[in-house]
Amino acid sequence: MAQQYPNRPVRMVIGFTPGGGVDINARLLAARLSEQIGQQFVVENKPGAGTNIANEYVAKSTPDGYTLLFNSAAFAINLALYRNPPYSLKEFAPVSVFSESVNLLVVSASLPAHNIKELVAMAKEKPGSLNYSSAGTGTSQHMAAELFKLRTGTNIVHVPYKGSAPALTALIAGEVQLSFSNTIAIHQHVKSGRLRALAVAGPKRTDVLPDVPTMKEAGVEGVEVPLWFGLLAPAGTPRDIVQLLATNVAKAARAKDLHQKMLDQGADPVGNTPEEFQRQLEREVASWMEVVKVSGARAE
Repeated sequence: MAQQYPNRPVRMVIGFTPGGGVDINARLLAARLSEQIGQQFVVENKPGAGTNIANEYVAKSTPDGYTLLFNSAAFAINLALYRNPPYSLKEFAPVSVFSESVNLLVVSASLPAHNIKELVAMAKEKPGSLNYSSAGTGTSQHMAAELFKLRTGTNIVHVPYKGSAPALTALIAGEVQLSFSNTIAIHQHVKSGRLRALAVAGPKRTDVLPDVPTMKEAGVEGVEVPLWFGLLAPAGTPRDIVQLLATNVAKAARAKDLHQKMLDQGADPVGNTPEEFQRQLEREVASWMEVVKVSGARAE
């Protein structure tokens, strides 16, 4: 292996601000990789341009295993949403998906909508009067909301932020009325009563908030948005380094204490292979291209 990799600290770059689901997962994984591999893995936040700043930075980095990208489903979405993104899937070597989660539609506790039916009625009564926050253009939250608008025939205005944490802060402060956000970021706010969860944008309910129905159960079909958190390296990274990282991501995901911590936050550990992750990304980019075409969603 190249000079006994790693013989110096490894950077894990993320395209979001601290405090959201991507950042929380990245820090969990970085701490565990540092323990398992015996070298420091450091999370570096590079938010902006719908994660494209971080994505391009890593794509253009030296493929030596010392600069990695930790991203979410936003990575695949952006390749479909932006006409000319400053990088391509071919410029990355997928390593492994660390965990999966789900987005929920949440509203401010002060909004007089206690279910999806009431929210849709409110949105249709005054088109354009409701705003939704997201973790940024091209994120799974953004696309979940655009699908929701398409399926319900509503006009709700997008207000993008640079991560889940500021998007939720805006919602709690009343700057916007609703948001889609991942379980990891919102479950404590829902349990405390600051936010109200109306529906899960996935195929099944989440164990963390079991009383919240799926979109389908709430009467809205076709709003199921995959959400994952995974590690990628620049294309050309030596195969043995990619494999070492993938093996250790899988080991971290299977670790009993970390496994339980993730489940408690509404995330499911994964730890798949580089080949499986590559196929998953190819499928998702193709799928999102169809969604973008049908929904008319665009980069802002």
